[in-house]
Amino acid sequence: MQLLLKNGRVVDPVTGRDEEMDLLIVDGRIEKTGKGLAAPGAQAIELRGKVVAPGFLDMHVHFREPGFEYKETIASGCASAAAGGFTAVCCMPNTNPPIDDESVIRFIQSKAKEALNGLVDVYPIGAVTMGRKGEHLAPLAELATAGAVAFSDDGSPVFDSELMRRALEYSAMYKKPVIQHAEDPALSKGGVANEGFVSTQLGLPVIPRLAEEVMVVRDIRLAEYTGGQYHVAHVSTAEAVAAVRAAKAKGVPVTCEVAPHHFTLTDEALRGYDTNTKMNPPLRTHGDIEAIKEGLRDGTIDAIATDHAPHSFDEKEVEFQVAPFGIVGLETAIGLAVTELLRKNVLTLTQLVEKFSVNPRRILHLPEIRIEAGAMANLTIFDPAADWVVHPQAFRSQSRNSPFGGFKLTGRAVGVLNNGQASWATPS
Repeated sequence: MQLLLKNGRVVDPVTGRDEEMDLLIVDGRIEKTGKGLAAPGAQAIELRGKVVAPGFLDMHVHFREPGFEYKETIASGCASAAAGGFTAVCCMPNTNPPIDDESVIRFIQSKAKEALNGLVDVYPIGAVTMGRKGEHLAPLAELATAGAVAFSDDGSPVFDSELMRRALEYSAMYKKPVIQHAEDPALSKGGVANEGFVSTQLGLPVIPRLAEEVMVVRDIRLAEYTGGQYHVAHVSTAEAVAAVRAAKAKGVPVTCEVAPHHFTLTDEALRGYDTNTKMNPPLRTHGDIEAIKEGLRDGTIDAIATDHAPHSFDEKEVEFQVAPFGIVGLETAIGLAVTELLRKNVLTLTQLVEKFSVNPRRILHLPEIRIEAGAMANLTIFDPAADWVVHPQAFRSQSRNSPFGGFKLTGRAVGVLNNGQASWATPS
């Protein structure tokens, strides 16, 4: 493979580069960088107006395989990731069987190598507890050695304080973060919507902000006590953001992520009882969105992750209260981030790239990506000015459960390059 990427805006926060230039890529490696490059025989692709960034990593997806292949397979999930502009993903362990055994990690790694010839790197996240039941620690050392990049019971919280303490202590030995689905199940039991005016009007049982906040505060204290690395998944409330900000100011090893739907939609979206607006944590309020945006702006929120959660049509086509939580998000993430954050001056372009690429890799202790001669080409290319309308039926994911159908967005993936492979979402 010889590609000559012409006139793209290269934005690389690691090297501090932000300039228009050409990249010559030979056999998956960046051979030359500069302006006005010529390479007879190479396929030239004009990228003027497009951004060339270090490959984006979504550190929170659910690919469902093994066990729920009718929702999503590793192959279809990788296709969705590539179409959305991601060269790497981290898959959560709520599969069947869960990722609480070395054999499941090996299975996922094998399937990932087959998908798109290994274009998208798939990093498994091991379970914190056996079966994700919250009773006994999983074999964290075995999982880490096999290739788990973090530990989580996502979909369920690690509710037992003693278990969480031990998880933080043991995971620190392997430099792996513990990723918490921050929710007190005693406070949220049976809930489906944010506690507030909208849930009262709609008659829906609630998941109060307090359920997230008390768990975040408890875990921060445990992280401070143990020195373990703690990461809050899909933060959704103003108070949780404030707690993380205060912990960081004290030097506690805590990070957090936000999903695009939590900086885009409020609980007002539930008024039509569309089950594609049902997620956990639930959509919150305008005040929470403003706090999240400020947290992104000041660095309190480290990463943007989709919480891509595919479900079949039949599963979602039921009453709101019995439908499963979750939406797909890989193919709308860049559009929502550009529309809501970049165009509204919440983040600069460099900051946006940091949230999608640099910071997730730092949190997970993965090798950084540099866009420079001699480096392997691991690139996300997107058009920050592309206007488009979301059509879920065109998604590469097997599932269509998105609340953004018909939304007009700006910003879309153009292509990805990784591991000597390339995929172009639109004609070059």
